Amino acid sequence: MANQTVLHMVKDLKQASKKNDAPIWSKLASIALKTSSSKRVVNLTKINNLTKDGDVIFVPGKILGTGNLSHKITLSSFSISVNAAKKVIQSGGNILKFNDMITKFPTGKGVMILG
Repeated sequence: MANQTVLHMVKDLKQASKKNDAPIWSKLASIALKTSSSKRVVNLTKINNLTKDGDVIFVPGKILGTGNLSHKITLSSFSISVNAAKKVIQSGGNILKFNDMITKFPTGKGVMILG
C-alpha cells in the first residue's frame, strides 16, 4: 500500500492535470502508484546523453550520481541521491520539488519524462 506522502503527491498531480488540462501530471500520478520495483532508476550518464542545455526533466523514479552532467537542466524526481543532487547543482542546473515543477510548468509544456 502507498504511504501518505505518495498519496498526497498523487492527489496534487491529478488536481494539476485537471486544472491545467495537462495529461503529463496525470501520467506521473499513475506511475507514482505503481510498485517500487517498477519505478525507474536513472543515472546522470543517461540523463547527460539524452538531454541538452536548458531541458526540463521529470524522472518518475530515483536518480543516481553515477557519471557527470555537462550542461544545465531543470530536474524533478520521486527521489535523488545526495551525490546526484550535488552534481546537478555543480553543473548549474536546478532541482525542483514536484509541486514547484507544477507551479513553474502548469501545462507541462516543455517537460520531458525520462526513465
